[in-house]
Amino acid sequence: MKKRTLGFWEIRNMSFGFLGIQFGFALQGGFMSRIFQTLGAEKDAIPLLWIAAPLTGLLVQPIIGYLSDRTWSPKWGRRRPYFLLGAILSSIALFFVPYSPTLWVAAGFLWILDASINISMEPFRALVADKLPESQRSYGFVIQTLIIGIGTWIASNLPWLVSKFGVSDSADLGVVPMSVKIAFAIGAFVFLLSILYTVFTTSEYPPEDMEAFKKEQTKKNNFIPDILNNIGNMPLTMKKLGIIQFFSWFAFFTMWSLANPALTEHVFHTPAPLESTYDMAVFAQSEAFNVANTAFQKSSNLVGSAMGVYGLSSMAFALLLVLYTSKRRINRKLVHMFSLIIGGLGFIFMHYASRSI
Repeated sequence: MKKRTLGFWEIRNMSFGFLGIQFGFALQGGFMSRIFQTLGAEKDAIPLLWIAAPLTGLLVQPIIGYLSDRTWSPKWGRRRPYFLLGAILSSIALFFVPYSPTLWVAAGFLWILDASINISMEPFRALVADKLPESQRSYGFVIQTLIIGIGTWIASNLPWLVSKFGVSDSADLGVVPMSVKIAFAIGAFVFLLSILYTVFTTSEYPPEDMEAFKKEQTKKNNFIPDILNNIGNMPLTMKKLGIIQFFSWFAFFTMWSLANPALTEHVFHTPAPLESTYDMAVFAQSEAFNVANTAFQKSSNLVGSAMGVYGLSSMAFALLLVLYTSKRRINRKLVHMFSLIIGGLGFIFMHYASRSI
């Protein structure tokens, strides 16, 4: 099928939903550990509370990819039903997670949120290949990268920005501050609105051979055998990349789960006031608790803002690579190795960060 060359605004429309997806990911990655700590989680328990999120993504992504490849609706297309379903579920989870009364409720919302974001995200990447001719795919991913970076930076700064408008960072013991609740509500609204914008401004191409597609739909579901077969037949290069990605995501998971407790305590010197440290029966009613808790919440805002800088820098580097490689050839292995080394140094230098940063 010959695909029509699209203009900037059409590609922007089909990629705009990524703004909401990145709002969801940035709020999740930057502030879930803060919510866990506010609800009383010890530092040692935070990674365990987080563990459902990456495991859920591992399961959801291939399932949604498999199903969306075998979906077609004359009205809604192939990918857009999954955009919409994921957006509705994600928005509900984003709105309610700061109101969690207990740790297990917050962990459950994180599980729902991560699963729902993955339902929306996976078909979005496939939409670029579905809609754009080969000559425009790099351009399409550049626009997506721009939207991802913008969404990450804005969402990561939302609690800080909301508090600057006068919304309180103070709260009682075990209660998430109103600044975080409003930030997550804004994120839920942006997530749903941006996905709806893409759903209603973007059309999709039907399958090239509709008869063959319908026959494929009627076949017995071979999801698990197909996945196992694909893993077994994976090219050697992909297997090597899989090992590298394992260790890369090990580092990312460490950052998302432990950046807030580590930086608030060791950089800003404002640890979360936890029950193991104080006699909460007395301390929670005192002015000292309010001072300590508000200081922790405000420094958590700054940790979130720092996560936004990481999003912007990754966007800038990705754009630089795309623009450079459009004109010149590079050694991708060396660039990848250099990037991994710089990333590792970044993790090490966080240990030596000072309060002035």
